[in-house]
Amino acid sequence: MATLPPQAATRRPISLKVYSITLSLLVLMVLVTALSARNLRVLNNEVAALSTYYIPLDQQAGSVETLVRQQIVHVERILLLLQAAKPDRAAIEEEKKLFDQRGINADQVIDSSDKLIDQALADGEITVDRVALTLLRQQLPDIQAARQDLHATFGQFLTEATEGNPRSVRVVHQALSKQKEDINRRLEKVILTLERTTQQAADRAQAEEGRAIRLNWGITAIATLLGLVLAAVVTRKLVEPVRRLLTGTRAVEGGDLSVQVLANSADEIATLTQSFNNMVAGLREKERIKDTFGKYVDPRIVQGLLENRLDASGGQKKHMSVFFSDLVGFTSLCEHLTPDGVVRLLNRYFSLMSEPIRVQQGILDKFIGDAIMAYWGPPFTGETEHAALACLTALEQRGRLEQFRAMLPDLMGLRKGLPHISVRVGIATGDVTVGNIGSEQARGFTVIGDTVNLASRLEGANKEYGTGILISEETRRLAGEAIEAREIDSVRVVGKSEPVRIYELLGRKGEADAALISGYEAALSAYRKADWDTAEAGFRRLNGDAPAQVMLARIAHWRANSAARPADGVWDLTKK
Repeated sequence: MATLPPQAATRRPISLKVYSITLSLLVLMVLVTALSARNLRVLNNEVAALSTYYIPLDQQAGSVETLVRQQIVHVERILLLLQAAKPDRAAIEEEKKLFDQRGINADQVIDSSDKLIDQALADGEITVDRVALTLLRQQLPDIQAARQDLHATFGQFLTEATEGNPRSVRVVHQALSKQKEDINRRLEKVILTLERTTQQAADRAQAEEGRAIRLNWGITAIATLLGLVLAAVVTRKLVEPVRRLLTGTRAVEGGDLSVQVLANSADEIATLTQSFNNMVAGLREKERIKDTFGKYVDPRIVQGLLENRLDASGGQKKHMSVFFSDLVGFTSLCEHLTPDGVVRLLNRYFSLMSEPIRVQQGILDKFIGDAIMAYWGPPFTGETEHAALACLTALEQRGRLEQFRAMLPDLMGLRKGLPHISVRVGIATGDVTVGNIGSEQARGFTVIGDTVNLASRLEGANKEYGTGILISEETRRLAGEAIEAREIDSVRVVGKSEPVRIYELLGRKGEADAALISGYEAALSAYRKADWDTAEAGFRRLNGDAPAQVMLARIAHWRANSAARPADGVWDLTKK
């Protein structure tokens, strides 16, 4: 028997194994979440730097470049206006105003950019490229100074163009051109620095995003692989004992109670295995009890009592069919046998005649000398089929009689002088009391009542009529179309005041001589009317039929003793 180590059920329970797998996967999930949060934080920082500082600065630098170039455009327009034969002073003045306004706007944008750079460098939440922003912080004032120089030079140029000589105009114009080129170079440096810083931030954000994706997929793959490995190991440890239990369960379902499942784990499955083995051991013990007592009591009764499906404390009223059979000629057989031989003969006879009872779902109640008592009815059979089953059993026993006769020479050691043996059967159907009947020390599950007595009397009544199987009227009615039978007589048996009609069971449906049945019953009808001539003629036409011979003797008796004939025509059986 498989055994468990001490406290096995609490050392490594299944819940702990499942919890370990879950905990491992949760740790990996926490790790993935932490790394994802770190990567997301870096990515968010780069995006925030781009959206808060780099892109606005790039836009402002573009605005400064646009404003400065617009100023240069205004300068070019003024130069064209001055070259006219008659300069348009109003137009020149308008262009100069626009030139001044663009300069003011450019200075404002540069101041705003300078403040934004200071804000970025002072920001404690968003990490920025401090080197690049410091460089921009140095470059922007230079652009502003260069633009202001351009503005002053342009003012000087206008003065020289209005009041000076051509030579001074050319000198100032050349200085103006150099300043424009210087501003362009400075703007290009700022824009290039901003573009490079923005691109680097975008590249870092993209790289961080790719790193986060790769890291997440990598850890997810590791977690999946680890989870599968752990699940496979734990599942195998769980499934193998469950499969052994399933195999053992199927073996038990198939009737193999020798199965024993090994418990090689230390969890609830091992406890379940131990319980399974204990259960099978209990089933083996119960089966042994059933097998032992089944030789003395019908196994269905044993099982019903063991499973508490049959009331062992009292009796119940049931509608059943009771069966008695007796071996005719047994006394003559015993004269030729030793006691041991008699027992062997009876055992063979009982084995042969008990089999039809078992096959037809009957309950073998007891052996009484060479007689057999059995009964049919609920809960062992259906409510209406028990009469037919009892009748079929009687016919089957009659059919096996020839087989038993063939065994007699070997059983008795004789070849000649064998006695003629036959079987008499009585079957009655009606209400009986069924239950555990007996003393406190010894009891038997059996049936009692008038129906039992009637079945016993009918078995004996076969001697009166020369028949083999007699059944009661209720048996005939309930068996219905399953059998062929003829009414024999109306009798009053010993111990019963009410008359009963009795029938001879002739065979299964279609196996009897219809002329015999109709001829006998027609003669019986005339007999009951005291029409002796018609009845006698009818019985004589049956050519030596045993019950007919009995009735002919009755007719002769009543003719000689007509005054003694009972009015109801019932015959009193005086022998048991």
